[in-house]
Order: sequence, then C-alpha cells, then structure tokens
Amino acid sequence: MNRSLRMRALLALAVLALSLYVAVTVPVRLGLDLRGGTQIVLETRSTPTADADRAATDRTLEVLRGRIDALGVAEPTLVRSGDDRIIVELPGVQDPKKAADVLGRTAQLTFHPVLGTADRADRTSRPGPEPARERILPDESGTPLRLGPASLTGEDVKEASALFDQQGGAGWHVTVGFEGSGRTGWAGLTGEAACRAPGDPARRVAIVLDDKVISSPQVDPSLACGTGIRDGATRITGSFGPEEARELSLLINGGALPVPVETVEQRTVGPTLGAQAITASAWAAAIGTVLTSLFIIAVYRLMGGLAALALACYGLISYAALAAFGATLTLPGLAGFVLAIGMAVDANVLVFERAREEYGARRRPSIRSALAAGFRNAFSAIADSNVTTLIAAALLFFLASGPVRGFGVTLGIGVLASMFSALVVSRVLAEFAAGRPGVRRRPGLTGIAGIGAVRERLTRRNPFLMRRPRRWLAVSAAVLVLAGSGIAVRGVALGVEFTGGRLIEYRTSGPVDPGRVRSALADAGFPQAVVQSSGDTGLTVRTEPLTDAEEAEVTGALRDLDGRADKVRDELIGPSLGEELRRGALIALAMAVGAQFLYLAARFRWMLGSAAVVALVHDVVILLGVFAWLGKPVDGVFLAALLTVIGYSVNDSVVLFDRVRELAGRSPGAPFPGVVNQAILQTLPRTVNTGMGAAFMLTALAVLGGSSLTDFALALLVGLAVGTYSSVFTAAPLAIGLHRRSPRARPSRRRPVTP
Repeated sequence: MNRSLRMRALLALAVLALSLYVAVTVPVRLGLDLRGGTQIVLETRSTPTADADRAATDRTLEVLRGRIDALGVAEPTLVRSGDDRIIVELPGVQDPKKAADVLGRTAQLTFHPVLGTADRADRTSRPGPEPARERILPDESGTPLRLGPASLTGEDVKEASALFDQQGGAGWHVTVGFEGSGRTGWAGLTGEAACRAPGDPARRVAIVLDDKVISSPQVDPSLACGTGIRDGATRITGSFGPEEARELSLLINGGALPVPVETVEQRTVGPTLGAQAITASAWAAAIGTVLTSLFIIAVYRLMGGLAALALACYGLISYAALAAFGATLTLPGLAGFVLAIGMAVDANVLVFERAREEYGARRRPSIRSALAAGFRNAFSAIADSNVTTLIAAALLFFLASGPVRGFGVTLGIGVLASMFSALVVSRVLAEFAAGRPGVRRRPGLTGIAGIGAVRERLTRRNPFLMRRPRRWLAVSAAVLVLAGSGIAVRGVALGVEFTGGRLIEYRTSGPVDPGRVRSALADAGFPQAVVQSSGDTGLTVRTEPLTDAEEAEVTGALRDLDGRADKVRDELIGPSLGEELRRGALIALAMAVGAQFLYLAARFRWMLGSAAVVALVHDVVILLGVFAWLGKPVDGVFLAALLTVIGYSVNDSVVLFDRVRELAGRSPGAPFPGVVNQAILQTLPRTVNTGMGAAFMLTALAVLGGSSLTDFALALLVGLAVGTYSSVFTAAPLAIGLHRRSPRARPSRRRPVTP
C-alpha cells in the first residue's frame, strides 16, 4: 500500500469512527413535522408610543419565553427571525388555540379609579394620550364605567398566583402582590376610593386587562378615607375556573409585551403523521438503496459492490453530520436525505466510466492505473456538478424558512458527504481491491475492464445526434409550449404558503366523497373551500384564513359525515406572510438561475453557460406546467423540489460541457457539432446509470412515502426525466447554435470527430 493510499485510508477510518460515535451518542433533532407539535410565527406591531424594532422584538421574546416556561412545554424553541418576527416551536402541543391565546395577548394590565357610571350609548374614550385619558368600559355585568387614567400597570406587580378559597366560598381567584412604588400607588388608589360612600360606583377600583374590565371590586367598608390597603396585596375575584385563573396569573407574572404581536403563521402536525412519514421514508430509503446497490453491482461488478459499501458509509457520515451540527431534520429534509443516497452514486459512476475509457485506450492496461486516471479525470466534473447543487442548497438555507430550509441543510450536508465518500472512501476500497493478486489475474471481475453495454452499442452505431440540432430545439420548444399552455389554461395552484389561508388535513375511517364534503362545507358557510382526497383515508380542506372558531365549524361539518375523522395537520398562513413568501420564492428562483449562470460563465465559456441556463429554465417551465395540468399545489416543498431540479439539470449539463471543453482542447480546429456529439456519446453511459440510480430512490419514495411526500417525489421524478433530456437535446443543440453565431467560430471542412 503506497503512502497516499495509506493516508486516505487513515482519514477514511478516522471519519467513519467519529461518525459512528456521533451517530450512537448524539440524537438527530426532529422537526415538528416529524415529531408532532405546533409552530407559531408571531409578528410584532408598532404602536403610537413604541416601535416594533429589533430591540422591542428581543424584549418581547424574553416575555414570551417566561410565559411558555410557565406552560410547562417540554423543549420549547423561541428564536427571532429578522427584526420583527418570533418563531415559537412547541413540541407535543396539539391544541394551538390555547398556546396562541397565551402568546398573542399583550397582557396590558392596568388599575384605574372609577369616576362613576356612564350612559350605555357613550362607549368611546375621551380624547388625549392613551395613558392619561378618561376611558369608558363595561364592567363584569355590562354596566359602562367611567375610568380615570391608570394609576398602576402590570410592571408594578411583584407576583400573581391562582388560589382556591375553600373556606370563604369565593372559589378560584387571583392574588396580586405589588412591589416598590406599586405598594404606595395601590394604597393611594384604594385610599382615595375609600372616601366615597358605600354603594357609590366611585368607591370601586377597576382592574383592566387588554381593554377589558376583569374585576371592579368595592373597597372594603372598614377602610377609612385616605387609609388605603398598605400591605401591597389585593385579590382579583370573578367567575374564574381553574384554567382561567391560572392563565390570568400566568399573563400577569409574564409581564406585558413591549409591543403587540400578531399570529401570521401557525402549523400543527399530529404525532401519528410524523411517525408514519419516518416509517415510510425509512422503507423507501431501504428499498431504494437495495435496488440502487443491485443496479450498480450489476453494471460495475466488484467496483459496484465497493461503491455500494461506500454508499452505506455515506449514509453514516451524513447522519452523523446532521446530528453533530444540531441540524433539524424536517419532512422535506428526510426526503432529501433519501434522494441524496441515490444521487451520491453519481460521483462513483463518473469515476468508473472514466476508468473504463482509460482501460480501453491503453495498450497494456492495468486496473490500478485505469482507476487512478479515472479519479483524476473525473474530479473536475465531480467538483463542478456538486458546486451547482451546493448553490441550490445555499439558496434554500438563506432564502427559505421552516421545513424547506431544513431540506437545504440536508441537501448541502449530503453533497459534501457524497464527495468525501466517493473521492476518499470509495477510492481507498477500489485501489485496495485493485492491488489484490486475484483481482489482477481476473480484471473482468472489476467491471471496468470493458467499455460496458451502453458504450459498446453507441460505439458500434456511432450515431451523429447533432447532425440537425434545430430539430431537437424544435422538439424542446413544442414540449415547452405544451407545458406552458397548462400554466395559461389551468393556472398555477399556489399553496396556502404563497396565498395565505388555512390548510387542514384529516385522516378518516374510510373513503369519503370530496363532493359531499364540499356540499357540507358550503351549507356551513364555506362555499369557497377546496376539498381534495389523498389516498383512501386522507382528506385536505383548503380555505381562506379562518379563525379557530371557524376551523372548529369546518371540522364539525366533516365529522358529521365521518365521526371518526381526526385532524392530523393544520396550517394557517396570514395573507401578508403569504405575499412575502411568494415574493421570496420568486427571488429565490431568480437568484438560483443567476447564480448558476455566473458560476457556469466563470467555469466555462459564456456560450456554454448560457445554453445550460436556458436548459434549466426550460426544465422549470415544464415542471410548473406538469403540475398545472395535474392540479397539484405549488408550495414550499415544491420550491425545494424545483431548486433541486435546477441543480440536477445544471449538474447534467456541467458533466457534458466539461467533456466538450476537454475534447475541444485536444482538437482545437475540430468542427464544434462533432465535438459536442462525441461528448454526448462519451457521457451518455454516465447519464443513464446515474439517472437509474436516482430513479430507483425517487420511485420508492413516491410509492412508499405516503401522501406527504408523493408530490415531492413526483416533482423530482419529472425533473429528473426532463433534466436528463434537456442537457443532451436542449443545452447541446443550443450551444451549437450559439457557437455558429460566435465571432470565434470559423468554417471548417474537417470531418466530424468520432469516438
């Protein structure tokens, strides 16, 4: 074993040992869409007296953290997003209404002197600054009271607690203790009220929470005028139940929010849905990996078997990296992990195909020299193709949010892990096996001692595919028009993430006719509801933004048809957030195209870079058109699939144009169509074999992944087929056309280059 191989072997062993240790000792953090729970996105709002800036949002976050800690939620997560948003994740919380009520209420607790009663028609506050103006609010019985300016606020409160009065019969109540100047203020407020005669409304003190009088008790008759309550404590009584009393004490103890907040997004996922997604993805990964491994073993024999072993190492390294970096594994991320296993074969296929070429081109070939040349010659294409996928992953991470952002993390980690497993682990195994005497005596066992069935057929027939490139462009244009007409005729069905609204998914006891559900919802006052079935026992309802009370009516109408219907997913997106996410999706798409063009223009000539970008735009339009014709929703998960397709499309074009650049460098004066045609014939075996490996994974994901992942896998399958086609029959003919218009192009009478 030579020194370089020994060093790579030690590095591989060290990384695998560390990965195994991390995988065993550090659990991967699951997103709420996999373990169940509620995610709420709050947006702070400015008031006439306070701006919702970064500092106010940070203070709001700390108040919310105290409230959630008091709720007793296990492992809650609160993070600020931007200057005015707070993302709250509450694992295990299946009733978002209570959590949203506690989080969203500003809890502006104030204590006012009562000036007297008011006419029932007079419901307005007197003009003036809010803290100093007279207010008119109904008391607990509905009688309007004239309230003076606030004497105390919630900031003067030391502690509040919910208690049950067993002896006095007052039931549940909340005791409030004051501190600092609040003790003096409370004594003054109650002492002034004590100067009024018993029965006079002005002998009362109003306790107001969020513009609602929650208690207006009379000051005890035993108190003399000007004396007041000097022990700094009071008791709020009312028709409290245990939950109401505890919630009130929680709000008071949590303190007032510096600025109001509004719920702009709310997602709830039941634990069963996440568990089913994990199980389905695990089966898809297992079956897809077995099929992919069997395929590459059948094609590359011993080297294919070693690549399958390296694939298992890749899975271990990726999982350990996710755990080590504390990344959150979401549902799209889990699908991305499965997809990356299939795409990780690409680097090995590139190496083995180059090794086959080298073996066939040498007079006295050897497996070791062919492998060394294969790794050396394939490195450029591997690096370029993986960088394009990393660009897509980076855009998902920086521009997306929630589960889609988790997909970007998983995809990026998968790309880096696949490069390590192919260029280090797989190389160590391949070179070690190639050095064994038995392998040297039987080179046919390795799978690289022949050119392969696909290349052999291409070599024998030697088709000149680029003889009439305009015909291929015409076919691509026809497919583009057909797909584009779907967008024009059917329209793009934007998901609630991009339009705003509410999406509720139910699991029923048996098949339910969507038409009956639509009729029932129309009778209940929701005629615009969109109802779709997903599988035999799945049903989704999509409406405009609904309140929790309206959502309960929708659920009740469905349960009238199927009493055992369970809500497994609930997503609420505000209209403003939907518009922002839609704009962000367009920006992400534009940046993806621009970033790919800049990278390709730097690595290749502008002509090749432009052809590759046009091909990926062609793929994007076709994928959108297919989903438009099928009526499938275009949501955040689709965006993740779309950016992945962009990366895959450019990946294929990069491999092809990398070979064009190499061949053009060898024969500078050769006709460009012949160079491109030869590059296609030489890279087509890699394209077919890599596509088959990814197709096995995606098919398993589409069939076994369940309703949550079917559309994602379908988008990637369509993108895989279209991207494979466009790199050969759109990007290549377009590059030839651009080359003919280039000033550098010169007419040549040389015969086309043949393999």
